[in-house]
Amino acid sequence: MQFRRGARTPGTKRSGMVAAALAGSATVSLFLIAGLAWAWSVYYAPGPSARAGDATIVALPSGSGVSAIAARLKSAGVIRSVDMFKAAATLTGADRRLRAGEYEVPTRASLKSVLALLTDGRVVRHFVTIPEGWSSAQAVDILNREAVLTGTIAEVPEEGSLWPETYEVARGETRAEVIARMQRAATENLAELWAQRGPNTVVRTPREALILASIVEKETGIARERPQVAAVFSNRLRIGMRLESDPTIIYGITKGLPLGRGIRRSELERDTGYNTYLIDGLPPTPIANPGRQSLAAVLNPPRSQDLFFVADGTGGHVFASTYEQHLANVARWRSIESGRAGPPPAEALPPGTAPVTPPPTGDAVITMQAPGALTPSRATAPLRPAVQAPTTPPAPANGP
Repeated sequence: MQFRRGARTPGTKRSGMVAAALAGSATVSLFLIAGLAWAWSVYYAPGPSARAGDATIVALPSGSGVSAIAARLKSAGVIRSVDMFKAAATLTGADRRLRAGEYEVPTRASLKSVLALLTDGRVVRHFVTIPEGWSSAQAVDILNREAVLTGTIAEVPEEGSLWPETYEVARGETRAEVIARMQRAATENLAELWAQRGPNTVVRTPREALILASIVEKETGIARERPQVAAVFSNRLRIGMRLESDPTIIYGITKGLPLGRGIRRSELERDTGYNTYLIDGLPPTPIANPGRQSLAAVLNPPRSQDLFFVADGTGGHVFASTYEQHLANVARWRSIESGRAGPPPAEALPPGTAPVTPPPTGDAVITMQAPGALTPSRATAPLRPAVQAPTTPPAPANGP
């Protein structure tokens, strides 16, 4: 049998095909390895620099898909490639765990870091705090200064309608929406506390509770004193004695803004409709937004015979059940305030004289009046009596 030179046998052909396949496979593998190496380097490599500062703020709306999120991140300059982000999210399973919210992405954050930030839900959180005893006008000012909020507040909310609390807010949320949340919280909390009122309260309606609690709130910032202050005012209302509360004078003048100085005698004698030295019972509206403790104190005041209180010179107050005790307390406060020994009580505060300068601590002071006949009760139905009223003979006067 003869063979021609150069002829290929079937075995030779198969060997060539195998070699070609192996060469092609090696080439593809090299490309795959190179591609994976490149993708790996992109995944871990530093990302773009922030356009301003050390971080970029980006907000991802609720319900956004991977494509929309990638587009927002690319538009904000956080990532370099939409496709690479989508591929990385899909391959790592992050596409099923991305969370909406506002994020602060550090400058040059890697793709891996960005995905971790979004899957962990490490969102930027914003809070606004309305302190207890602040007026609605002051609350509006706080919201107006919060840059992440939008919109305007058409008018100052009704005094006492906002619940003092710390609220979490979202970038882009409107100020009106935050006000509505505060008002819902106030309504719900007042209803809850009203349902828990005790038999010793003198208030007849939730509205009266709100008004009286706002005065208690403004009289003292010390939590442990609020029940005592509430008891003094409850006793006064129960026997027809005027409240004589300095904060009501100030509110009638400023409508909830700080006065910034002492009360003048002319203001003590000015009838603003709120001045409880001149009006009987409660003022027409709250004078602030009271907190839970003040409302609870008004709705469940302790049994007490106290009718007076005055600043003690340390930020707190001293309480008294008789006018004579109160005069002595006022004399001590005046001595502390002036930094020298005070004269005898009778000389320190002759009948008919009312101290009107607040103490150095800034605490409001119920300025006492000379003893005399009780002021008439309110023209409306009498206040709800306690189970057992105080037995101390009444004497009009003020406290701190």
